[in-house]
Amino acid sequence: MGSVKSIPSPAISADERSHEVDHPSSQVAHFGTEQPLRLDCGVDLSPFQIAYQTYGELNADRSNAVLICHALTGDQHVANVHPVTGKPGWWETLVGPGRPIDPKHYFIICSNVIGGCMGSTGPASINPATGKVWGLDFPVITIPDMVRAQAMLIDRLGIDTLFAVVGGSMGGMQVLQWTAAYPARVFSALAIACATRHSAQNIAFHELGRQAVMADPDWHGGGYADRGIHPHRGLAVARMAAHITYLSDAALHRKFGRRMQDRELPTFSFDADFQVESYLRYQGSSFVERFDANSYLYLTRAMDYFDIAADHDGVLAKAFAGIKTRFCVVSFTSDWLFPTSESRALVHALNASSARVSFAEIETDRGHDAFLLDVPEFFDISRAFLQSAGKARGLSLKDR
Repeated sequence: MGSVKSIPSPAISADERSHEVDHPSSQVAHFGTEQPLRLDCGVDLSPFQIAYQTYGELNADRSNAVLICHALTGDQHVANVHPVTGKPGWWETLVGPGRPIDPKHYFIICSNVIGGCMGSTGPASINPATGKVWGLDFPVITIPDMVRAQAMLIDRLGIDTLFAVVGGSMGGMQVLQWTAAYPARVFSALAIACATRHSAQNIAFHELGRQAVMADPDWHGGGYADRGIHPHRGLAVARMAAHITYLSDAALHRKFGRRMQDRELPTFSFDADFQVESYLRYQGSSFVERFDANSYLYLTRAMDYFDIAADHDGVLAKAFAGIKTRFCVVSFTSDWLFPTSESRALVHALNASSARVSFAEIETDRGHDAFLLDVPEFFDISRAFLQSAGKARGLSLKDR
């Protein structure tokens, strides 16, 4: 009979993960009952907190602030060692000394989104009204909610206008929402591998992931925290399914092909015979060590609801009417999750709004994840765009 091996339990305990939820290893901005966050669902969230990291120094006229917006599975640890996994920052290819977004030149801010699980208030946080974990009692949040919370953080930091807002995927959605909601506060915007709304196919993939989480017997209707357990198998499967969408067929073939994992012949079992199977299981098991299952449900739902045009009578160009922000929109040829056609639709809307916009489609076989990887052309474009915007802004980008 063939053997069956499922996703192993996470090596990091629930206690370690929950500590970061309410007492993160980063800076925290607390907002009391006198400063509620008005959510799109009609709820006022208060009190709440936002966990964030900063790098570099704010210049004298506060004109060099760059806000980094993270993607679905990211967090505020963009350019420092992650406190849970011990791994390097998730965007050290783009952010850091000598990189296009260099703390020598910019004051870099990255916050954990509302609904996240690394210190900003979300379903894994303690509900002050009950003293228990929020779970599914947490109100459903949207991309505009995330951006409103970020704007409150930027206010708290005493910054009127951001030099740049930068992000890819869900982070790119936040970039676009920033420009639509606060056009006067964003001097330049770098929107990467994203769209102004989620496609039906993307919603379908997210629903697959949510159902995998909810089908895990350890999910308990979202109340797993009260039982001291975590639906790690369901969350791992959700991550595995999503991770396939971040890659391309060419990238999977180049990395793995049909090569066997540590063996020459099939085992005639359901063990991970192929390297690609082993890789996906690793991705799933490592993800559950740092992420909360309910947060995954909430953040995927926020992406599904995102639709800038819907908030402007179905006309995308209206969202950017009269905008002065400088845009750079970047897509990748092998990204089928957010294909170039979505970026072109955004660029056309920006052109119709007479916005200043540059657009680049970068040829690579690395799929959606290309924005997180070592793609020199992407770095060159990002650096050139920010330098040009910096010159227009009057920033001195020489070594300080």
